Amino acid sequence: MNDKILLHMCCGPCSCYPTKKLRTAELEPVGFFFNPNIHPYQEWRQRLNTAKDFAEKVSMQINVDNHYGLRDFLDRVYKVVDIEDTIKFSDGHHARCKICYAWRFFETAKFAAENHFKIWSSTLFYSIHQNHDLMKSTAEAIAKQVGVKFYYEDFRVGWQEGIDLSHELNLYRQNYCGCIFSEEERFSNELRKQRKKYFRELKA
Repeated sequence: MNDKILLHMCCGPCSCYPTKKLRTAELEPVGFFFNPNIHPYQEWRQRLNTAKDFAEKVSMQINVDNHYGLRDFLDRVYKVVDIEDTIKFSDGHHARCKICYAWRFFETAKFAAENHFKIWSSTLFYSIHQNHDLMKSTAEAIAKQVGVKFYYEDFRVGWQEGIDLSHELNLYRQNYCGCIFSEEERFSNELRKQRKKYFRELKA
């Protein structure tokens, strides 16, 4: 029998490749859905249902936090990040993202400790759109704090394979990270122009 690993699931599609990869490494993922950053409510519900759908299709156990936590998420962000800074980014990423990573990783590690898992990880390490190094350092620090080992793997190598698997499983695929800020950035022409300008200036 494979050893169990608690796998934080940001969504169904991002779980496809990590789940397959972990099973080839003789680790059996047990899903944990905790994503209070996702906005709006219907989007959060859709991603939750898709995570459950994925788990059922691949015969994976899943644990779910059913609380919609947008108000708590915004409260945490604005305690640390000024309103003006929520749209600014350094190295292509935002100051607010560390708050989001740390909260989700901490709750995952805490759930792992309370339910006797020896290791944990996250499907966020599959995404090519996240701040990978920041996530890794944050997860490692939290693992030491909570006392449950963090399993690191760069799942980005399976980006296209994960996309293909999600289509095969007919999973709902979202088109932005999840939070209210990323939703604006995805669809705002003004913010897209700012981002392009930022990267042009970096290359100059």
